[in-house]
Amino acid sequence: MRVLLLSLLLLPGLAFAEACVVHSQDEHVEVKICQQNRSIPSGLFRSGYCEPQLKDQKVDVSFVEQCPGGAFGVCSGARTSNMPYLEDIHYYGVASDARFLKPACEGQSQGQWITPKAD
Repeated sequence: MRVLLLSLLLLPGLAFAEACVVHSQDEHVEVKICQQNRSIPSGLFRSGYCEPQLKDQKVDVSFVEQCPGGAFGVCSGARTSNMPYLEDIHYYGVASDARFLKPACEGQSQGQWITPKAD
């Protein structure tokens, strides 16, 4: 059993529970999302996926073990164009934004839109 656990820890690129909360704002808009890693190598997730370059916006990124509750929608199994990696993107804030986010999730990101049950 100990050998199996050690082997799992040494596997390169194996994604363990990790997520990043990205909070951005400019003069007019405030956005909060959380990206839950499913299969992205940890270094790439932390240095690429969780490092948005948003012009003229204040961006704050924090790393957590899993995305917090309270999302109005989740794009489950989202892919970045031409990449084999998967993540779940949790959206917080204005629930009516789902009318734009759901089609993008299911089309461009090839994910499945999930509307979480209210707590």
